[in-house]
Amino acid sequence: MVTISRTRLASLMERETRRFAVERPKSRTLFERARASLLGGVPMNWMVRWSGPFPLFVREARGAHFTDVDGHRYLDLCLGDTGAMTGHSPEAVAGAVAAQVRRGVTFMLPTEDSVWVGEELQRRFGLPFWQIAMTATDANRFAIRLARGITGRKLVLVFNGCYHGTVDETFVSLRNGATVPKTSSFGPPVDPALTTRAVEFNDVDALERALEPGDVACVLAEPAMTNVGIILPEPGYHQALRGITRRTGTLLVIDETHTICAGPGGYTAAHALEPDILTIGKPIAGGVPAAAYGVSRDLAARAAAGIRVEDSDVSGIGGTLSGNALALAAMRATLERVLTPRFYETTIPLAERFAAGVMATIRSFGLPWHVVQIGNRAEYQFGPTPPRNGSEAEAAMDLELDRFLHLYALNRGILMTPFHNMALIAPDTTPDDIDHHSRVFAEGVKELLG
Repeated sequence: MVTISRTRLASLMERETRRFAVERPKSRTLFERARASLLGGVPMNWMVRWSGPFPLFVREARGAHFTDVDGHRYLDLCLGDTGAMTGHSPEAVAGAVAAQVRRGVTFMLPTEDSVWVGEELQRRFGLPFWQIAMTATDANRFAIRLARGITGRKLVLVFNGCYHGTVDETFVSLRNGATVPKTSSFGPPVDPALTTRAVEFNDVDALERALEPGDVACVLAEPAMTNVGIILPEPGYHQALRGITRRTGTLLVIDETHTICAGPGGYTAAHALEPDILTIGKPIAGGVPAAAYGVSRDLAARAAAGIRVEDSDVSGIGGTLSGNALALAAMRATLERVLTPRFYETTIPLAERFAAGVMATIRSFGLPWHVVQIGNRAEYQFGPTPPRNGSEAEAAMDLELDRFLHLYALNRGILMTPFHNMALIAPDTTPDDIDHHSRVFAEGVKELLG
């Protein structure tokens, strides 16, 4: 089996780090200046998690590319970690946003766009009633509150390795069969065992045991896991999940925030899933902060009966800026003119081309790695076979190798998602862009192996 020399890896990483710093003096200067006023030198703490010694500072972006303040142009395969999956500043969205800003941004009153968006979400995802939130985190938080209020149960079930935004209940891990806080969770408010039950994805027996007591309000699940690498559901798993939740009176919440990559109606429409609640955020407004959650007719009636009009602003569901006119104008433009069937007809074949290019290198060098794809999202992982669950995915992670391959690509004009080896394809991406990545990936692997 081919192995990577850690000494050689460290030496190459040192070389690439020097190159990065030398070629980006303006980003380095801005970062040093920012450290005097911004915590960690960045406006949001995730922005420190890049493979170089400081983050790039962006000057402008359009479509599938962006330019940093030092004038370097990059193919963007991160795309704001899905927030810019539509590509940067699509014309339709930019025009709608500019027009709405002149008409007013937020009113605490609905606009006609909200009706159009509700009807379109209903058509795409099959759930009849919708509400708008600012982020997918909020949508998931509101969905959990609805589930608890409707069922009278307090527990939430999630899958080990999941990610559903910064929802406290979901920052958990599974260790020796026990639900515990993630080691990365900073300041967890309570012992997560009081709020959450975790099981492994694709384990039907564990799911059944966890739901059998009848004390779980909802299962919150991505239809395919994406935050510890792409983990696809095994055949029959979703049918079992839906059957068990219905039998135990547990609501099923499907989070399509990443899996909207699978098609216009996400994985839910592509595979005829039947959730009680569906949440989605990130790309649905073309990069403008916006999210949505939809509920079944029965849940809508039960929620309406439980929340008095005079208490609607203090129910814990909703927010002052949620459903603002600007976000809804952007959502309408995105759903009507950007995230269309043509978007997927363009981007999914390019994701297939990306996966094939990476896999050709893996095979030619005899590496024990693999590639997984879902829609216009593809990812290479450091293991011989795709993982079935979060524990298997975590065991295959190699952060040193991640950082090197990311920095190697960055120094050659390609930005990957910093948290793992995921590439997302925008509609402005070209076959030549994909082939450039394939060549760079092959060159990096060749250097690693000497």
